[in-house]
Amino acid sequence: MIHTILEKKQFSKDVFYLRVAAPEIARQRKAGQFVIIQLDIDYGERIPLTIADADPTEGWIALVVQAVGATTIKLCQKGVGDSVAAILGPLGNPTHIAKVGKVVCVGGGIGTAPLHPIAQAYKRAGNEVVIIIGGRTKELVIFEEEMRKIADELIIVTDDGSYGRKALVTEPLKEICESSAPPQEVIAIGPPIMMKFCAATTRPFGIHTVVSLNTIMIDGTGMCGGCRVTVDGKTKFVCVDGPEFDGHKVDFDNMMMRMKAFKEREDHDRHVCRIGLSNGSN
Repeated sequence: MIHTILEKKQFSKDVFYLRVAAPEIARQRKAGQFVIIQLDIDYGERIPLTIADADPTEGWIALVVQAVGATTIKLCQKGVGDSVAAILGPLGNPTHIAKVGKVVCVGGGIGTAPLHPIAQAYKRAGNEVVIIIGGRTKELVIFEEEMRKIADELIIVTDDGSYGRKALVTEPLKEICESSAPPQEVIAIGPPIMMKFCAATTRPFGIHTVVSLNTIMIDGTGMCGGCRVTVDGKTKFVCVDGPEFDGHKVDFDNMMMRMKAFKEREDHDRHVCRIGLSNGSN
């Protein structure tokens, strides 16, 4: 089936929201699951994207994409009415949702988007939900209104203080853990370094902390091994064993080292040649 783009919004220079027709996936997906997108059925990279929202009645899923490599740049250049050749999913294990009491949901950058359905599910299960969302600048704080509708308390932080509180997400997280009403569970989604320090923040308090990993991925079935991570000293595959793991057991340093393997290629894909522009200046 051809998956048509129904809506497109731009959050920032490189971050886009796409609402895409995918009826079967919309009906089957659960909070925490992801899809793999292929722009061309015969050629092209497969990219994993976590589902940010879905409507089973209208038959669409929402994805938030950051233009960082050749394929994501091409995807972000598409408009309403354009299509993608294939969407595989829903993949991965859904978030284990239970009524535990108080849950803190921490989202960093575009990680806030996949956190949205998870926070929503925790709220529907009867939990008190505190949401912390952060970004480097105001323009990188996304899904604020959607999160505000869910949260019992919403805390917004930015690295530069351009919006909300000037802080890292770990600062309010630590304050909540130290309070007289600490959470029973924390879930963090964002850049690996952010998730690493969220887990380090909660570890001294013994608070169960879940992280959702978005690693290099090719087939989504565990065959290629590209998404392997080390959890509690054992090899796990994000596509079939995850994407969520106990944050206190993930070897983040090893994971980040593997993810850097493609950074040079991504930088090349994003480069714009400026020779001959601006009177020859760099």
